[in-house]
Amino acid sequence: MAMGLTTGLWVSAQVRLCDRRNMPAYVSRRGDPDAGTVLVKVVRFTAGTTVYAPANALDEGPTWMTATGPGPEADADAYIARQVARDPDLWVLEIEDRHSEWLPDGRLL
Repeated sequence: MAMGLTTGLWVSAQVRLCDRRNMPAYVSRRGDPDAGTVLVKVVRFTAGTTVYAPANALDEGPTWMTATGPGPEADADAYIARQVARDPDLWVLEIEDRHSEWLPDGRLL
């Protein structure tokens, strides 16, 4: 997350940004509102589903990695279920992106 923002505020901002771009976005799982980790599930329909997870790039600002996909949505859901079992504070933000417009707010590994 961006420095100084709580997780809940960052997720709310992402939902709002998606709304402005006519991309349905919703929180399918709420975690710790202050410091929970966020997985972003991007459903691109025929192009497959991708899950993005935050990555540690030390001092390079927000960095994301592709955790799954693009592939079947069932693979993304299975990955998310495994992560939720390990981290009860995890957030899941789901975005329906028909035109492959959404990009993480930071560097992508």
